[in-house]
Parts: sequence; C-alpha cells; structure tokens
Amino acid sequence: MTAERLVNLPQRSGTLAQLAAIKLQNPVHLLLVAVAILAATCLPLLTFAPNRLLSGHGIFLQELFGHAGPYWLLAIPALPLLAAPWLRAGLGSRLLLIVAAALLSCGLLALAGQEAAVRSGAEGSLARVSFGGAFWLLALVAWLQLAEALRGLLLSVPAQVAVVVLAALPTLGLLLSGQPDSLSLLKEYHNHLDSFDQALLRHLQLVLFSVLPAVIIGTSCGALAFRSQRLGKLLFPLLNVIQTIPSIAMFGLLIGPLTLLGLLLPRSGISGIGMAPALLALILYSLLPMTRSAVAGLEQVPAAVREAARGIGMSAAQIFFRVELPLALPVFLNGVRVTTVQAVGLVEVAALIGAGGFGTLMFQGMASSALDLVLLGVIPVVVLAICVDAAFKVAIALLTRKVQENQ
Repeated sequence: MTAERLVNLPQRSGTLAQLAAIKLQNPVHLLLVAVAILAATCLPLLTFAPNRLLSGHGIFLQELFGHAGPYWLLAIPALPLLAAPWLRAGLGSRLLLIVAAALLSCGLLALAGQEAAVRSGAEGSLARVSFGGAFWLLALVAWLQLAEALRGLLLSVPAQVAVVVLAALPTLGLLLSGQPDSLSLLKEYHNHLDSFDQALLRHLQLVLFSVLPAVIIGTSCGALAFRSQRLGKLLFPLLNVIQTIPSIAMFGLLIGPLTLLGLLLPRSGISGIGMAPALLALILYSLLPMTRSAVAGLEQVPAAVREAARGIGMSAAQIFFRVELPLALPVFLNGVRVTTVQAVGLVEVAALIGAGGFGTLMFQGMASSALDLVLLGVIPVVVLAICVDAAFKVAIALLTRKVQENQ
C-alpha cells in the first residue's frame, strides 16, 4: 500500500499543482460574478403586463431559453465574464473582458426587444414588457467588469473614454435600429417625444445658465478668499450652510422673496415659480465647489512663479490672468466639472416649482404610477451626468498634459 502511494505521489502532486495554478486573480470580479449569478437566478429579467395599468408578472431568464430564438448565444460573452476572477491579468484577457461586457449588454437588450416584440404581437399593442431587476443588475455588472478591466490597462483618460464609447456603440446601434421599440420604456419615449425634446432643451438651459454665473462668482470669491484669510473664514461657513439646505427646502424658501420681487418689478418676468427660483438656487448650490476649487487652484501655483512675475513688473491683474489662472486652470476645471454634474442632478428636482426639465417626466410618471415614464425622466439625467463628467475629465487630462509640457 505504501509502495502504491509512493508511485502515485508524483501524479497527485501534478494535479495539486494544476489546481493551485487556477487561483483567484481578482476578488472584485468574483464579487461581481456572484451578484450576476444571484440576479440571473433569483430576479426576473423582464416583466410583462397586459396593459399599462396592471403590475404584471416577472419573466425569468431560464424561461426565455425555452422559447424560439438564439438566446443561447448570450452564453458566448457571458462565459469570459464568469471566468474573469480566475483569468490572469494581461492585455489579452482585459481586452477579452471589455469586448464580452459590451456584447453581453447589447445581447441582453436584443433579447429584451425580441421578447417584447413577440409578446406585443401575441397580446396586442397595449401589452407592456419592461426591464426587470435582473436586467439592470446584469447590465450594471457587465459595465462594472468592463471598468475594472479598463482600469488595469493603465490608459490615459482620453483613451479610456474612447474605449467606453466604442464599447457602447453596439448598444447604441441596436437602439437606433428600432429593434427594441416594443419595450415599454421605448414606447413611452415615442409617446412623449415632443415632451422629451422640450425637457432636454430646458434641462440644458437650466444647467448652462446656472453654471456660467456660478463659475464667474465662485472664481471671484475664491480669488478674494485666497488673498484675504479673514474673508475666507467668513465666506466658507456661509457657503457650507447654504450647501446643507435640502434642495426642495431651498426652492420653497425662494418662492416668497421672488414673488414679492416680481410684484415690485412687474415687467421683469420674475416670479416665485419657474426658472427664476430654480436658477438662483442652482447658483447658490454651485458656489461652494467653485470657490473651493478656485482657492485650491491658486494655492498650488508655486510662490517662485509669482515672485518672478512681480520681478518683471507685472501688475496684480496681469499676474492673475497670465500666470496664476493658466497654471490653476486644471484645478478650476475640476471644480467646474463637479459643479456641472451637481447641477445636472439638481435640475431634476426643480420641476417641482415649474422649472421644467426631465424632472417633469419623472414626476408625471410618479403621479400616474408609470414606472417606465419615471425611468424616461431619470435615465437621460444619468447619461447626461456621465457624459459631462467624461468630457470634463478628458479636457482636464489634456490641459494638465499641456501645462506639464510647458513647465
């Protein structure tokens, strides 16, 4: 018996070595895979209702595999993502995960669109097929795995954004093709197309007309606070108090004073509801991040550079615009990024006082218990905030590189 064990020992050692070689490489991917498995097995991928008024029932992923259609093709991009925790880190494996995540998110949307078309054709045009919890979680996990793989590539910010845009192209192309138009969310979009366009325009107007004054006022306050510590000690506590006021309360507090101002100035167009209180509240909320970024940007300008500028006879204004501002611009832009993304989200709440924007669609959906209409008012805001954040990060990265090259 002992001799047999000695003979088999090399073989068993080789097997143990092979098992040891297949070890966990990335615990983040393991957590995401666990979430995806739980979502796919425990939550419905889609929900079906005979009409908009009924809540309907869930459709699980395993039910769809029994229907006609090549739904099994989803396993092709899913397998690399499931194996991601044990894949060795490398260029090839990371690119594989990025491609798999992009194809899986596109495949899930194609599956949902196909099932919605089949059920709408069988049950009538009033039938509603909506995304279920599993769809949102699986799509989120796919994009988080893409982000984790992208992080390991150590690319520049512009290159990372380019990769994400390329990964989103299949899903965008599928949406433009009209194949998923039978889904309830896209039905709501086509039914409220004019309202959607108006909401988008008003949302962008509110963001733009609130951020621009906040940038000017906040930069000026930051420059003054940098020059005078006494002013900074008075200014920042006040801005902190404004920032802690809930947005709905802020809108409510501004209704009375602006209504009175509108009565005193009847031709000004100012009123207690609408764009005026929304813009004023958004500007007030934007002052703190802009002022802090202005101070932080000026603080990182080397003192030797200021002394050299004074030595060649520059005035205080010339030093600020020609020396301090260009060097502090990347930090300033980061403050503008935070301010703009914050404004994109806060405009959603401004619909409560008649300011418009995507919040109008969201509150209409809440009033009529139409979840897809609520999502129609929420998803564009999320996408808009992500796009704004990415655009500013690319600009900041390019500007930082240019400043470093000039130094």
